[in-house]
Amino acid sequence: MIATEPSGEPRNSSYDVVIVGGAMFGSSVAWFLASNPDFDGSILVVEKDPSYEFTSTAHTNSCMRQQFSREINVRVSQFAAEFVKNFRDFMGDDERVPDLPFQCFGYMYLADNEAFADALRESQTVQAACGAGTRIMSAEEIKHEYPFYNVDDIIAGSHNLVDEGYFDGNTLFDWWKRSARERGAEYIANEVVSMARTGDGTRIESVTLKSGEVIACGTVVNASGPRAVRTSRMAGIEIPVEPRKRYTFIFAAENPLDRDLPLTIDPSGIHMRTDGTYYMAGCPPDDDPAVDYDDFVQDHSIWENKVWPVLANRIPQFEAIKLMNSWAGHYAFNTFDQNAILGPHTEVSNFIFVNGFSGHGFQQSPAMGRGTAEWITYGEYRSLDLTPFNYARIAENRPFTEKAVI
Repeated sequence: MIATEPSGEPRNSSYDVVIVGGAMFGSSVAWFLASNPDFDGSILVVEKDPSYEFTSTAHTNSCMRQQFSREINVRVSQFAAEFVKNFRDFMGDDERVPDLPFQCFGYMYLADNEAFADALRESQTVQAACGAGTRIMSAEEIKHEYPFYNVDDIIAGSHNLVDEGYFDGNTLFDWWKRSARERGAEYIANEVVSMARTGDGTRIESVTLKSGEVIACGTVVNASGPRAVRTSRMAGIEIPVEPRKRYTFIFAAENPLDRDLPLTIDPSGIHMRTDGTYYMAGCPPDDDPAVDYDDFVQDHSIWENKVWPVLANRIPQFEAIKLMNSWAGHYAFNTFDQNAILGPHTEVSNFIFVNGFSGHGFQQSPAMGRGTAEWITYGEYRSLDLTPFNYARIAENRPFTEKAVI
């Protein structure tokens, strides 16, 4: 089947699965569903802006790490690394599918106090039990391997050179979207504006599009990114997900480093890494409230007053740098415990969450898309047990906190 550009009108009046949002997670779920030989249903993906210009997907830094404090998050990222490294195989050995570049120079967490150093050691134990290559380094060891760092205030670091770094996430997304459509998933440029529940309130029976069509549905998947609560409210459901602004800066160094810069998490909260021939840095604002869904305005003082001084202190060669580009994007931030919200609602059983990734979304999208497709097809997770992320913990006020949030 040849995929055509999405129209604004659905071809049918009823679908087995309606996915609200067609960016990374919507397309991941659509692709894994359409690729599953045990799923023979119809799929409709509704995306309000098929240019994806203002999605979190468009603003991603495509980073990947295994340095998490929860075992399941480590396992999720390990599958992502496997998926990226064997992308063509996973895509059915399609000759058109390219190999995905994966720059594995690792993450480097730097601790300037014993409490944080102890937290890194505790997390390293979790990661090592999963087979991750993370090691705890002293300041002297860090300085020996990466002489450009100023480690005068550093007690310890945590570093992993195996399957950590950044990858070509945009190509992955493009191929998921393209292949899902070729395999039968229907994409439309439209917007879900309301949902109707059955008389007993236990299921969504239809969604209404902005263009007026009422679409009957078997399952609804909320893949709306930072707008997740807008979608859930159509079903009468509240979830603790809000848009938080995050800044990214691309800069050139007058005196480039003689080796790759790991994705370094400074104790200040600012992170930096090699980005091709340039470097990338990022951070949240000091005051970090929820923002408007359409607010992508940059605070240019953050670069001058916050980021640059930290870069120059941590890496003295970065005293002479030039800002080349910058942007603001949104995290779909889960204020409850900074972990994904997955699976069915506890009362509205066919309303499925794929929300609240709090900045981990790109690297978690392969495992979460696969798991969601399994849940829809089989009523259970079969590859990885993703139940710790299920919505039920929200209803039961039972946080599943991830400490390693950047």
